[in-house]
This record gives sequence, structure tokens and C-alpha cells, in this order.
Amino acid sequence: MKWSLIDGYEVLSADDRPKALEIFKKEKPPIMTLDLRLPPSPGNSEKGFRCLQEILDEDPLAKIVVITGQGEKNNALEAIGKGACDFFSKPMQIEELKVVLKRAGYVSRLEREKKELQKYFSEESFEGMLGISARMQDVFAMIRKVAPSDIPVLISGESGTGKEMVAQAIHKRSLRRGDSLIAINCNAIPETLLESELFGHEKGAFTGAHARRQGRFEKA
Repeated sequence: MKWSLIDGYEVLSADDRPKALEIFKKEKPPIMTLDLRLPPSPGNSEKGFRCLQEILDEDPLAKIVVITGQGEKNNALEAIGKGACDFFSKPMQIEELKVVLKRAGYVSRLEREKKELQKYFSEESFEGMLGISARMQDVFAMIRKVAPSDIPVLISGESGTGKEMVAQAIHKRSLRRGDSLIAINCNAIPETLLESELFGHEKGAFTGAHARRQGRFEKA
């Protein structure tokens, strides 16, 4: 396996579980092949499963392809259930293994890029909003300033610029953050229904009022 893969990969090898863990912690390889039958008990898969778990505890994104003997499908399926990404039965078919490793590497890159993006956005975001420009930082500063105070706030801006997101951010940082925030799009409600939408109505108050309706103010 080593000589077959060395052209496309930097290959590190270990003969037992302690050595494998030592190399893994030091080198952090994104892909690993793991024989479930490891010394000093090659007659069973206990050491292999233990090694699998310890590696995933160290790096949950590690892609591990387990190697099993013929007729050990149950062990292979158990390994998949414990977090391995794929399995192969001996004797190894190197060309098939190369395909599996290439796919595992691709998935590994995608997952790690996603993790980095999530980390970046979590650091750069403010209550779900992204913005590193000076203008956006001014908006965030104003939200921090007005949110703890007990004053009405008017948010203005063109359609689609995120006024409701700003309102949500103010609410989340206000003393009322444990209570409901009820949003309403007045432009989407016909003028004749606006009063009923805001203040509610009793059953039979007008034609078509078949039931009592709670208004947005009461909900809030």
C-alpha cells in the first residue's frame, strides 16, 4: 500500500495503536487507513475499534478507511457506525482504494473549508449580520448603544437593506430579549384590514369575522 500510494500522497505508517496515535497527533493527516486487527491482539478487532474512537476524539473530521478481513462485514458496518468513512476487505484492490481515498480527501477539504468559513463568519458576524466596513461597524455600534435603553427606535433604509435584522439585533440585546418580538409588514396588508391586523377584532365585529382574532399589539 505504501509504495502504491507514495506517488500521490505523503504516506506515514504505524505498526500498532500507540504508534498510530502518536503519528496522528503529531502530523494530523486528514485521511487514514486503519486495519481493525492490530497487535498485540490481531485475533480480534478490539484494538482497531479503540484506535478508531481515539482518532475521531482527537479530530472528528478525520477520514478513516477501515481494512477488514474477508467475512468481517459486521465489523466493517460497525466501524462505519462509529464514524469511519468507508471500508475495504482484504486482499486490497489498490486502484479501488485510490478512488476511495481521493473521494475521502475531497470530502475532508470541503468539511474543513466549511468549518473555517463558519469560524470566520462567527467571528465577523454581529447578531446574524455580516459587515466589516466602517459604515456597518457604525450600525453595530448604534445597536449596542440603543439596545439597553428604554426608548423608541426608528430604523430607516431602502427596501432589502436589513431593517428587520437590525430590529431583531436590538431586541436580542435589549432588556426585553426574553419576550416576543412581533414583526409586521404593513405594505403587505390592505388598508381596510390593517386596523384588524394591529388591534384584532371580536367574533362578529364585521362581515367575515367568524372568530376572535388577537391583534399584533396584544401578541407582543
